[in-house]
Amino acid sequence: MEQLKDFEKHAQEAIDWVWNMLPNLIAAIIILIVGLWIIRLINKLVRKFFAKKDYDLALESFLQSFISISLKVVLVILVVTQLGVKTSSLVAIVGAAGLAIGLALQGSLANFAGGVLILLFKPFKVGDWISAQGQDGAVKEISIFQTKLNTFGNQVAIIPNGQLSNGNIVNYNAEPIRRDNYKVGIGYGSNIKEAKDILLQICAENETILNEPEPQVVVDALADSSVNLSLRWWAKNEDFWDAKFYIHEQTKLRFDKAGIEIPFPQRVMHSIKND
Repeated sequence: MEQLKDFEKHAQEAIDWVWNMLPNLIAAIIILIVGLWIIRLINKLVRKFFAKKDYDLALESFLQSFISISLKVVLVILVVTQLGVKTSSLVAIVGAAGLAIGLALQGSLANFAGGVLILLFKPFKVGDWISAQGQDGAVKEISIFQTKLNTFGNQVAIIPNGQLSNGNIVNYNAEPIRRDNYKVGIGYGSNIKEAKDILLQICAENETILNEPEPQVVVDALADSSVNLSLRWWAKNEDFWDAKFYIHEQTKLRFDKAGIEIPFPQRVMHSIKND
């Protein structure tokens, strides 16, 4: 009999609690529904705004996601507060959880911050050929936490954005044209002027090598076994490698034809006969 009375007492308390909470629960549901509708409307307006502007696609995607997530967090706080949870308690819980998550994901947060910096300051974009963190390759993808490069051998190099944003980056596509400093050695008995004329003639005959800035050949060094010439020439980024390979091949062919020696290390072996 006593147990029945306790059950009725707890049941009545539960019913009273539901009735007392019902207005707040209904209000919270209404806030949730209206809030989600407003967030969808804001996201739609943000997409229209970015559609009218010429922003980087990766940056647009990140900002849209960030705005959407931030608005949803604010909405959850409003809903929970409407249900009776004190704001001060909620802030304390969120702060403690944020601290714990931040310590656990310290590296990920650094990569996140690095990704934001890369997207905002744009030291490179998708398609650029860069050198960073000991890797050379074309930028394949820029995400929030990491950047993917396609290397010369068609491998994929993945670099964390935290390291990438804090390290040195060489962007070979930042400028429309690119210069090469091609060095070749000739023998001390070879004609320097003839060798220089041949190198300049090679450049003049190739349409992808620019006439302005004008190609130049200088004596770079008088080395131990060779006179080192330096050919400085310019080409557009898309033509650079073809022009470079052309110059290398033609240098060997034309120097051989002109009798100009290209010194190379040689090893002489002597045999001693014992009588």
